[in-house]
Amino acid sequence: MTSGRAALARYGWDAGWEAAFAPFSQPGSEPGRVTLAHTHIYTVVTGDGDLLARVSGRFRHVARERHEFPAVGDWVVCRRDAGGGRAQIHGLLPRRTRFSRKVAGETTDEQVVAANIDTIFIVMGCDVDFNLRRLERYLVLTRDSGASAIVLLNKADRVPDPQARRQATEALVPNLPVRLLSAKTGLGFDQLAHDLRPGQTIALLGSSGVGKSTIINRLAGSEILRTATVREADDRGRHTTRHRQLVLLPDGAMVIDSPGMRELQLWDASDGFTTTFEDIEALAPGCRFRDCTHRSEPDCAVRQAVERGELPASRLEGYLKLADERRHLEARIEEKRWDKRR
Repeated sequence: MTSGRAALARYGWDAGWEAAFAPFSQPGSEPGRVTLAHTHIYTVVTGDGDLLARVSGRFRHVARERHEFPAVGDWVVCRRDAGGGRAQIHGLLPRRTRFSRKVAGETTDEQVVAANIDTIFIVMGCDVDFNLRRLERYLVLTRDSGASAIVLLNKADRVPDPQARRQATEALVPNLPVRLLSAKTGLGFDQLAHDLRPGQTIALLGSSGVGKSTIINRLAGSEILRTATVREADDRGRHTTRHRQLVLLPDGAMVIDSPGMRELQLWDASDGFTTTFEDIEALAPGCRFRDCTHRSEPDCAVRQAVERGELPASRLEGYLKLADERRHLEARIEEKRWDKRR
């Protein structure tokens, strides 16, 4: 391995990425990882430092869909401009994992939030941010991403009984790792350190103001990301992160900070939907009808479980809402494909 490639190993470069880069290996081409993404420009770390880069004209012509453009965490193929301080991106190495959502609004397109991530820390506040239905949505998308999930319940110092929040979260999905944290007091950070391994990439996702940047600063041991104080009026943090950014921590792990997502619509939620709602999926074979929607059909095993108190009604409500959204999205995707074929 060359010295440049050895330097990239700190950012997760390995033999698998070397093999993926081989078809692009030409004089003047080099691999790099996207650490910061703006609208049309990227910061890419290479074997001998950072570069500002844009996609080449040919890349832009070929990549017609939004998800085909680089995202934070992607490995790309660069060629430096004259002078060496800037570069053009000519290729994108195949992603191992990616956290995607439908773009905001009415457009039916995929947005890649972060790529090549090993673990997603879903950050939720113990305070007014605590919302199990929203957590279900994050879990569906996380499990479809290919990455593992850990839930971080931050701001444990702001509620009288944080353990009750933790127990409710753990009861939601079996074997779901849940960490109780306080970025203010340091509660839980010793345990969290065991979830960070050199060469591993972690993405922190959650609503605005839940403390993602503050958590990263504490893990880094310094104020490397800008934060803001909590608003006294509603006990919510103020949004400060504007762009997704990959940060290398002192212990060798990498974390991706991301702006809070006010709108999180499903995308390609197949396996993730089934695994997130394993309890409901396990009851469904007991329904009279194989295509039971668990709404008004007779002898519905799922609704009967709700009536017996074995399944929370709110859990079924969340399932049905996401199932409706999933069907609507699948119909729009098929309609878009049909339009392209005409």
